[in-house]
Amino acid sequence: MGRVLIIGHDPHQQKLLATALAQGGHTIFHAEGAEAARVAIRERQYEAVLTDGKLPDGGALNVMAATREVDPDVSVILMAENDLLEASADRAADNIFELPAKPLLLDVAKVVVRRACDTTRLLRENTLLRVELQRWQAAPEIFGNTAVMQELSDEIARVAPTSASVLITGESGSGKELAARAVHHQSRRDQKPFVVVNCAAPAEILESELFGHGSGTQSRAGLLEAAHEGTLFLDEIAEASEGTQAKLLHLLTDGEARRIGSNRAYAADVRVVAGTRQNLEERVGFGLFRRDLYERLAVRIIMPPLRERAADIGGLSDLFLREITRELKLPPRRLTPPALLQLQSYEFPGNVRELRNLLERAVVLSTGHEIGVEYFPQRLEQRRTAESFGNGRSGLADLSWVEALPPSFDLRNLLSSLEKALIERTLQSTRGAQAEAARRLGLSRSDLSYKLLKYELRKETAAS
Repeated sequence: MGRVLIIGHDPHQQKLLATALAQGGHTIFHAEGAEAARVAIRERQYEAVLTDGKLPDGGALNVMAATREVDPDVSVILMAENDLLEASADRAADNIFELPAKPLLLDVAKVVVRRACDTTRLLRENTLLRVELQRWQAAPEIFGNTAVMQELSDEIARVAPTSASVLITGESGSGKELAARAVHHQSRRDQKPFVVVNCAAPAEILESELFGHGSGTQSRAGLLEAAHEGTLFLDEIAEASEGTQAKLLHLLTDGEARRIGSNRAYAADVRVVAGTRQNLEERVGFGLFRRDLYERLAVRIIMPPLRERAADIGGLSDLFLREITRELKLPPRRLTPPALLQLQSYEFPGNVRELRNLLERAVVLSTGHEIGVEYFPQRLEQRRTAESFGNGRSGLADLSWVEALPPSFDLRNLLSSLEKALIERTLQSTRGAQAEAARRLGLSRSDLSYKLLKYELRKETAAS
């Protein structure tokens, strides 16, 4: 039933109450006064605190104050004479109960204690729901009941209150920025700005936007100064140039920066959170990213891809459908069971972002209150296989060649060989034009340069 802390001066009365409540299924504990109650409530969680009015250190009202200080949700039962109960009436709350001491009716005491315990559980559930709602509102893509998402939420909750710089890795569309926002909202800087900087921009533009430009009357503040006392999210930090990386290292090491074209440093009080879809440790090994900067991003958070938490797709879909229909001022929509099943069987290469886009398209196309499979792109399940193998180019979706593989083989080497062969073939078809090759392969120029170095491929000198 519940854990009940009994505080009183009358041993006989306490024994009667303890026996009756224990028979009702409660676990009984005892304390001798308000201070002892405060210590007991700190050490253990109770569903009800029952106290009389005649205590050595101030009486029932002191117990109520001590209880409120330590655990505001626990119910307090004031057992005293009528005059004390009337004096405490102006302090009434949902979890304050009264039990007349004379005459002490044990059947009444059982009912009051049961109601008090039920009220405490309800208040605690509401508190948890409010915390969860705030978390969803701060970052809906962080929503999830799967073990991997619960672990992620716990990790963010541990990291957020600290001042440590954070590196968030994960596939495109997996919610790295939303995780960064969750870190910000759960930190001590949550009332200050959250500023996003895309590090994939050209170096000169990026540094001017980030650090500011010029001095005197021609000066312009950058996004770093706009994030003062808040959080700076460096998205796709792997794309930052060598020079930008050096300036970011100086920022993290010394807490200061300089505007472009100025020799005067300014203090920068920001918490840095970085995100990337690339393997920074590998890039460090190939000399494409500074090791000292990588090591400054001390805390690592990994965003799981949506395909690894298919059980969350139903809840995420409900969340997005409410959000989308509200934004578009349309009636509510819900997924049919076959539509949900199709989503749960899809690979989602674009992760949570792709899920929302699919649902928004379906909402716009649908006419009724239900969204069926007919409102999704045709042959959605088949499209998964094609996209997983290079958008179906060159017959890669035909997996008949798998039958020729030996019973045992090294999967990593096989995939690396395939990737290397595809890059070589694409470069041949573009006559060495790396920009065009990167476009055809769906890579950034930085990604392609990294893979050319990784596989020791000859860099063509043709115009790109």
